[in-house]
Amino acid sequence: MIRTLIADDDAIIREGLRMIIETQQDMEFLGAASDGKEALELCRKYKPDIVMLDIRMPFMDGITAAQTMLEEKLSMPLLLTTFDEPELILRALRAGINGYILKNSPAERILSAIRVVHAGGTVFQADVLEFIRSRVSSYQSGGNLFEMLLSPREIEIVKLIAEGLSNKEIGETLFVTNGTVRNHISTILGKTGLEHRTQIAVKYLKN
Repeated sequence: MIRTLIADDDAIIREGLRMIIETQQDMEFLGAASDGKEALELCRKYKPDIVMLDIRMPFMDGITAAQTMLEEKLSMPLLLTTFDEPELILRALRAGINGYILKNSPAERILSAIRVVHAGGTVFQADVLEFIRSRVSSYQSGGNLFEMLLSPREIEIVKLIAEGLSNKEIGETLFVTNGTVRNHISTILGKTGLEHRTQIAVKYLKN
């Protein structure tokens, strides 16, 4: 059972997401918050598997709340985004938040995103990433794509890839499993639009 919380300052959005979740036999709706601070309080109380968070909320935004959830290992955040938030989404990417979905997504896509994040996967809706990359190119032409999009841990892995270390060696260096390294590399490729680890090394060394 995937235990889920919702945080959004729009009551209509909260109700719509609640109804979507409650139709699923493998999901349990635990409650809803109207801001990031309340979301953290509910998260500490109920220990949900997934928290769906709007990025813009009063008192505490969704990114700050999500960062705290990750730091305290309270839950896995899934951010609800729109196309007018590129700078905020970039901030979330650098914070290591790896679940994003557009607010106007159909119900089946939202449910799929919840299941993927719950299983330890990464959700980047293709059009969200494409939009971010186009914005990055427009105001940071020639800049370092890794610094714009990746979390400190992901940049650390990029550096080790550029040094020629294998996944096993990276795992031993960072004291994580091979599976964790593979997941990080998959996320790096997804964020940057690169196709394989060799391109990661080349891109990093060029920068």
